[in-house]
This record gives sequence, structure tokens and C-alpha cells, in this order.
Amino acid sequence: MRRKVREEARLLAERLHADPHRVLGIHDDGGGWVARAWRPGAAAVRWVPEHGAAVPMDRVDDLGLFAVTLPDRPGRYLVETTWSGGGLELERDAYAFLPTLGELDLYLVGEGSHRQLWERLGARRLTVDGVAGTAFAVWAPNARGVSVVGDFNHWDGRRHPMRSLGASGVWEIFLPGVGAGAAYKFEIRAQDGSLHQKADPMAQWAEVRPRTASRVFSSRHRWADREWMAARPARRPHREPVAIYEVHLPSWRRRPEEGHRPLTYRELADELGDYVVDMGFTHVELMPVTEHPFDGSWGYQTTGYYAATSRMGEPDDLRALVDALHRRGVGVILDWAPAHFPRDDWALARFDGTPLYEHADPLRGEHPDWGTLVFNHGRTEVRNFLVASGLFWLREFHVDGLRVDAVASMLYRDYSRKEGEWVPGPHGEREDRDAIGFLQQLNVIAHAEEPGALVAAEESTAWPGVTRMVKDGGLGFDLKWNMGWMHDTLRYFARDPVHRSHHHDDITFGLLYAFSEQFVLPLSHDEVVHGKGSLLGRMPGDRWQRFANLRALYGHMWAHPGKKLLFMGAELAQEGEWSHEHSLDWHLLADGMHAGVQALVRDLNRAYRAEPALHEVDFRPEGFAWLVADDAANNVVAYARFPEGEGRPVVCVANLSPVPREGYRLGLPAGGRWRELVNTDATVYGGSGMGNAGVVVADGGPLHGQPASAALVVPPLAAVWLAPEA
Repeated sequence: MRRKVREEARLLAERLHADPHRVLGIHDDGGGWVARAWRPGAAAVRWVPEHGAAVPMDRVDDLGLFAVTLPDRPGRYLVETTWSGGGLELERDAYAFLPTLGELDLYLVGEGSHRQLWERLGARRLTVDGVAGTAFAVWAPNARGVSVVGDFNHWDGRRHPMRSLGASGVWEIFLPGVGAGAAYKFEIRAQDGSLHQKADPMAQWAEVRPRTASRVFSSRHRWADREWMAARPARRPHREPVAIYEVHLPSWRRRPEEGHRPLTYRELADELGDYVVDMGFTHVELMPVTEHPFDGSWGYQTTGYYAATSRMGEPDDLRALVDALHRRGVGVILDWAPAHFPRDDWALARFDGTPLYEHADPLRGEHPDWGTLVFNHGRTEVRNFLVASGLFWLREFHVDGLRVDAVASMLYRDYSRKEGEWVPGPHGEREDRDAIGFLQQLNVIAHAEEPGALVAAEESTAWPGVTRMVKDGGLGFDLKWNMGWMHDTLRYFARDPVHRSHHHDDITFGLLYAFSEQFVLPLSHDEVVHGKGSLLGRMPGDRWQRFANLRALYGHMWAHPGKKLLFMGAELAQEGEWSHEHSLDWHLLADGMHAGVQALVRDLNRAYRAEPALHEVDFRPEGFAWLVADDAANNVVAYARFPEGEGRPVVCVANLSPVPREGYRLGLPAGGRWRELVNTDATVYGGSGMGNAGVVVADGGPLHGQPASAALVVPPLAAVWLAPEA
């Protein structure tokens, strides 16, 4: 028996024991009760019963195993340790507790169908048998041994080996006395014998970079958005106005008087919340706030899929931001990156010593563009990890939607790869059936579990059915970014107007496919970085013309079919490219031209939200009609938008040349008086003030397929919106 116990001690010392609870704690050895404690580096150890005198424990060997034989079956107890280096520690025995995961949980983890994975894996504050502590659990199926290390055990991987819970691949331990805020990692003995300290994939909090440990967290936030959340299941974003303000939180606004530090989540709750409401946006889209080590990745190289980045506060501070936005009537969409992850050796890469989350074959498992690793979406446990992450943010942080990053890179095995650099599918196909299945599963589960949640795809190819329902063969997204519209439109507006007549199809082509998907029109962060310049900087002409072009672009975009997305700073007409290291140039608003663009965006949002014609029928052709699509010579386009039912239409006419068009006759859907809802050339926006004195009278005969017509003034480089008075 003694030889067997010493062999167990050797396994413990070498971090190779898969069931330390089998030998440690209280056991019936056949002739009585024995208590064993594992204390490498201890000078002396005593067993301390809850009622009675402390009993010295015998040193079984030099590795750190201590034991004492007890006369009766013991009750609750503590272990007192005198350390060789000095210091005395009195603690509950971690090996006196049963597993904190049940058979059903382990079954669902193994099956890859656990919808509340974060409630069972990671670090969970629990009270077990009246004892407060933290339960740690991690999926590492190919590990030979796993320990939890942290500031509570001086990062000594010998101290707290975990037990393997069988075929599930999960390792678990309950540590009494470990509380909120404790830093920890998992120390993993790989099959090749190497040791690695890894951050917890399921951690809900992490240290501020460059430190990389996970931290124990338990939310204490009390939500105050009950009314918003109660209404969410009934929301229909396809029929509602959706005007999204895309934000990189650390660089939205900084404190110059405090070393240009970013605002905290709680400061943003007030300042960003007030600003977005004033500007009339319906939603804020947060560039990834999932934890990430490298600022320059903007959050898209995620290491913590359940952890809000600590750069701006604790997770409950982010909850407070979402809560504040909801109370102001603003939805929150979270950028989320389930396609790939960084190679950092302390994170997901080769987590248990094997390619666990990533593909083993580098032709599938390594991304050539970003230097990252590609998730193995065909593995059920990996799918479960990602789907549960999406549910976690929708449920635990009350976010209203996910914008899934880099979907195109997931759909194709040969994405950004040359011949010979990719592996075809079983039938020679280039489509990645595993990733397709994951995306479909994500959308089905997200919509079933969190009704009213919005899931959008950043997808840049012609893949069919991105927003078609899964039961009909689609991917099941609610919205898709319209990258084709964005590229064509920006290319058109970047041209000198003298050349635009030769490229008129850039401004009209998008309507050929506008109703093939449910689109968002994005002018995102990707269009103001990497040498592209700001949107204002891409506009041609002198200073006045550049601003006029930008205003006309926004006027056209807000009237065009599709939901809207604008990256922060574009509403200020930023002069330079966006930098994640600096604040937006808020000082520009002291200039009337910049303030005018901001005022225009505010008014566009208000008119867009007020007019059902501009948002109710975004995705069906009956909500749109060309009035003038072929006037390339004059650089003019005009179209009508129609609501569901009997509401009034809205007409947009855009003159994208620097020459005023006076007496321009335009067909209109009804006779009588039409009001100017928006004129991007108004002086309040920095324009010349040319227009129709606010009113157009449709007193002419049929034209452009419409029953009436009017002669109007269309200002240079401007968009004008008209609506019937009655």
C-alpha cells in the first residue's frame, strides 16, 4: 500500500495524475480512515478538525505528500501548512469536495450541445457544502495532467492538480477561499511531456495587457433595461429603421488632460449614450470588446471569447454601458470574430499540446492574410465553444446583435490562398462545409434562444442566400454588409465629376442586386485606414466641393434601400485617417463646414426614422422605383421609396455634378405640393443654399412612369429629398 501511495505521489509531483482526489483528502483504507494532503515545499502540515485539536500529519515522502490515520470517520476540517520558506497557511482542503459538474453537463459538453457552457466551464464562484470558493473546469482532452495556478498558490503547478472527468475531456477542481479578482491560469502537461501555462478559454475577465492571466469574476450588475428587453423579442429590424454608429471604444474620445487616456466603460455610458441619442442613430456597433492582447488588431484577434477587455474597466462596467444605451433607446451590436484567433502560446493555440481549437493541417489551420489560426468548425466541441460565446453576449450582456467578422474567409477553403496552398473538400469542392454548418447552427440557435436578436454577416463575395433562412438552404443571417455597393459608390464619388458620366453605372449597378439579400450599406472603419484616407480626403475638388460631395454621398446613402452603418468620425468629416491610438478630431467641430456635416447626419437620421418609406420595404423591389437612372450626361439620379400600405413616398434626386440643374423636370408619384425634407446644399450644412424654397409643386403631366411631374432646382453636388405635404 505504501508503495502504491508513493507512486501516486510521483504522479502528482510530475503533474501526471488524472485523479488526485483518488489519493488526496479523506479515504477509507480498509482498516480505518486516512487523511492525505499534498503540500510540496512544506516544512510541516497539521490536520485541523472543525471541532477538536489539530493533529500533525506524517511526511510520506520528500515529494510533498503528508498523511494521518484518524480514529473515526471525520467531519469538516482544515489543513494547516508551515512552509519551508516561512509563513503559515490555514485552508479548507480542495480534495474534500465532490465534482461540481453533473453527468448531464458532461454529456452535453461531450456532445457539443451545451447552450450555457459558461455556467459550467471556466471559473465559477460557488458555495459548496457551506464553503465559499471557486470551481475551475477546463476542456483539455489530450492533456496528461492539468493544474490550476494563480496568485492563491504562488503560481506553483504542483499545488492544485485537477481531476479528469472521463471521456468528456473536462478537468475540474473546487478551491475553497478563492474569491473574485483572483488571477489564474491552467498549467497543462502535454502528451510530449512539455508544460504550458494557458489562460482560461472560458474566462469572463482577464488582466490588462501585457499581462495575460485570467481573473475570477462573478457579475453583481443589476439590470435596469427591463422594458427594452421585454420588447426585444417583438422587434422586426427588417421593417424598422436601423442606423448604426460603428465605434472603436478606446479611440472614440480621450482625456487630453489625463495623458490622452481612453474613456472608461462607465464614462462612455454617459458621453457616448448622450451623443448617439442626439445624433439620432438607432444602434451602436462596438468593434470587438472581447479580450485581445494586441491593440493594433482592433480586437479582431480575440483571445477571450467570453471576456470583456479590461482596457476600459471590469465586465460589469461594460454591462453598465449596454444598460445605459438601452435606457436611452439605443440598441447594441457587438463585432464578433469566430473565424480565426491569434497564435499567442498562452492562449488557444495548441491548447492542450495538440491542435485543439484549430485545424491540425496548416493548409486549413493557418490564415495567410492575418498570420492567425483558423478554428476547426467541424469539431463539435469547438462549435459549442463558439455558439455558446455568441449566446453569452446576447444573454449575459444583453447585446442586441452580433456582427460576424470575416464570413467570406470561412466559407471558402481557398480564401486568399494560391493553388497548392489549400485542401479541397471530400468531393473536390472549395466550399468549407464545416464552417457553413457552423454558421447555420449559430443563426438557428441564436434566433431560437434569443428572439429579436440580430445577426449580421460581413461577407464580401457573391455567395447566394447569406440572409436566406436555413430551412430554405441559406446561412440564416438577418443582414449582410453590401460591400459591392460600398466599393462602387466610393469609386464613383472619388472621381472628378467631369469623368463621372463615363462611370454612371457605378452609382446605379447596385440596384440590380439590391433585393437579392437583406443588406446593410456600410461605410465602416475599413474604408478609412491602410492608406485609403478619410472619406472627406477621398472626395475630389476644392475644399467646398469635397464637403459638398461628402454631403451628397450621405444624402444618397440614407435614401438608398438598405440599413445604414457609419464609422465614428465620418459624421465629423475627419480630415485624416482613423488611428486606434488617438481620439477623434472633435476640435474640427469649431469649423462650420465640419459642424455642417455633423448636423446633416443628425437630420438624415431623424428624417430616415420618421419616414416609413425609407425603412419599411428595404428588401423588396416594390419599395423602390427608378425615376431617373440614365441621365449620365448630367450626373443626375432620382428614385422614389415607398412604405408598406398607404403611407407617403419619399423621392431622392441627386445632382452629382458641380453645375446647378435649374428647371429640371422630374416625374413624381403624385401631384400637388411636395416638401423638401432634406437638402444637403442647405447653408446650415455648409452648402450654398440653393434649392426650391422648401416646396415643389407637381403641376405637370406624367413623366418617368409617374402620374405627375414638377420642375425643380437641383443644387450642385447635392441630394434633395421630397415628400408630399398631405
